[in-house]
Amino acid sequence: MNPDIRREREGATFNKDALTHILDGGAEKTRRRRELELLVIRDPDFQYEDHNFLSRSERYESAVKKSAQMILKIREHGISDPDEIYYYKNFVHRGRPEPLDLHLAMFLPTLLTQATPEQQDTFFMPAWNLEIIGTYAQTEMGHGTHIRGLETTATYDPSTQEFVINSPTVSSIKWWPGGLGKTSNHAIVLAQLYTQGKCHGLHAFIVPIRSMSTHKPLPGVVVGDIGPKFGFDEVDNGYLKFENVRIPRENMLMKYSKVRPDGTFHKPPSDKLTYGTMVFIRSMIVGESARALSKACTIAIRYSAVRHQSELRPGEPEPQILDYQTQQHKLFPLLATAYAFHFVGQYMKSTYHRITSDINQGDFSELPELHALSAGLKAFTTWVATAGIEVCRMACGGHGYSRCSSLPDIYVTFTPTCTYEGENTVMMLQTARYLVKSYRQASEGQQLTGIMSYLNEAQHRLHAQPVANRPTVIDISDLAMDFICLQGELQKHKNQEDAWNNAAIDLVRASDAHCHYMVVKLFVSRLGEVGDVAVHSVLSTLAVLYALHGVSQNSGDFLQAGLLSVPQLAQISEKIKELLTQLRPNAVVLVDAFDYPDEMLNSVLGRYDGNVYENMFEWARKSPLNRTEVRSHRKKNKLKNKWGGSSLGVTHSPMNQKTRVQVPLTTIVSLSKTLNPKLLQGDCPCNSRGTVPVTTDCKSLWIRASDKCCKCNKLDFVRDI
Repeated sequence: MNPDIRREREGATFNKDALTHILDGGAEKTRRRRELELLVIRDPDFQYEDHNFLSRSERYESAVKKSAQMILKIREHGISDPDEIYYYKNFVHRGRPEPLDLHLAMFLPTLLTQATPEQQDTFFMPAWNLEIIGTYAQTEMGHGTHIRGLETTATYDPSTQEFVINSPTVSSIKWWPGGLGKTSNHAIVLAQLYTQGKCHGLHAFIVPIRSMSTHKPLPGVVVGDIGPKFGFDEVDNGYLKFENVRIPRENMLMKYSKVRPDGTFHKPPSDKLTYGTMVFIRSMIVGESARALSKACTIAIRYSAVRHQSELRPGEPEPQILDYQTQQHKLFPLLATAYAFHFVGQYMKSTYHRITSDINQGDFSELPELHALSAGLKAFTTWVATAGIEVCRMACGGHGYSRCSSLPDIYVTFTPTCTYEGENTVMMLQTARYLVKSYRQASEGQQLTGIMSYLNEAQHRLHAQPVANRPTVIDISDLAMDFICLQGELQKHKNQEDAWNNAAIDLVRASDAHCHYMVVKLFVSRLGEVGDVAVHSVLSTLAVLYALHGVSQNSGDFLQAGLLSVPQLAQISEKIKELLTQLRPNAVVLVDAFDYPDEMLNSVLGRYDGNVYENMFEWARKSPLNRTEVRSHRKKNKLKNKWGGSSLGVTHSPMNQKTRVQVPLTTIVSLSKTLNPKLLQGDCPCNSRGTVPVTTDCKSLWIRASDKCCKCNKLDFVRDI
């Protein structure tokens, strides 16, 4: 154990396990989670494998193998609780994406929530047993977040009682679904429903795409992998094109909307029910934001506790970089944010399940609020977490750039959340629509309930507040100002659409302010449930830091609205510095409380024992490039240069083999001052005065890399141009 990290843990003012139990939802849940982690660690089928040195194909094959084993082990161990399945799956894959992600997170839940009992009997158990492997095909090449613009069609043919699925344009090709490229044999496809000559909007259809016996694409299906990406090497994101693919009428998910055998359409109670799976995923992404950011904070703060650099005072030992106020200011607000997002994630999860239960009972009243809340918080938390992960990486200096830190992998794995399941700016604007509607209702005297009830007191909040109250009273000035802005645009343009677009920047800011308010409110509300005095104290410090840091970052808005004065902002700045000092003794144990085993973090910098440098050296030595002292192909590619006796190593790119490079004659002439003129004339400087074959015309010179002297048969002139 590194002595620095040991001292950090000995100096904490609270019990780590007590806080871990709060994060997990109780001591029993902590015990069970750790038990599941041990099942994976001790299982020979899931032994640790460093993916940093694997190719994309190797990563994919490894992930597929583990996923198949994982399903078998889940049954073997009798794991049935959804949370426990998530923990087990997450640990098997060490937090990385895998080919069955959409099968487990979207295909199966969609069957449960949108399929009839008869359809569940047909599809769910085969899908659970991995006879059917599914994906969720919504996004198209030309449309993503604007799902009403999707172009894939499902046209009902009453003569055969079948739907005919087509991709009518290039832009309608399904693009990006995970598991589609190589793994899945079925897809839940969102398509525009046409029956009796009329379009009834988007509906979900279960479409077989590959043979159950050979796994080859079925007739009319063009499917494959979209190629390398920024990250997600383990996942076969794919494309899917339909050419008159026929499916039975019963393959349309009909729990809410229905098409009768004669083609008669019965619409659902709410159009938003089709989007239920998206709302579920957006709600879960909030919790994923907390997990990704908390991992990055764990790595950066532990490393900052063992890294010594520079001098605070001349002649004294180099201090831990965590002692620098600038390092604390980078990391501690992010630590507070990770805790805040964790509690918001718990709230979103419980809220989704509560409202889903109401929907199953026929109560759809809270669905619009859930849609607006999940859209806004998904955007807010992923934006903040993505930026925060990058701050953590840079806070680790140059070593943060190494994949041994795990920070690059955390970043490339998490950053797609800013665009999948809804591009974030569009998500903020969807929330803004609900906010403007609610603000208008409150202004007209209607009493709002639920999360929007704070707007009932809107006019009373639009005045300056004492700094001490900031952690619990967050203004709604942005929403008020932006509603006024929207009204002004309406009067100017006399057109709702133009006015909305011209107020869009301000409306996004309003949604951002609303989401920040919600996070602070839910964080503070959660504090009331914490009984341990020491834990309550440190969580309160984090809550105040999160709230004040948000005010500080948006100080211009507060000044513009007259809610805070310059002296008050100065007080906030000083208060933030005090909070950083208060958190310093507990920083390492606060990240320890997230309880990530080393096997999950997979980070040399974030090791629990703090022994960074020894393990960094050992990790580097495992690089495949270090298996040999000298490049194995150096000798056979080494050429003797008879002009000066030096050696030239030639690397042949696959793109350049068996090709000719056309070089303008002017380029050759410009090089004549530095190259041997004899070579430009085609002469070989061997004793036989042979010639190097070249092909020329009046405007250009062709040189082929494999040309040899016609006399000495040696490759005497090689140049990459």
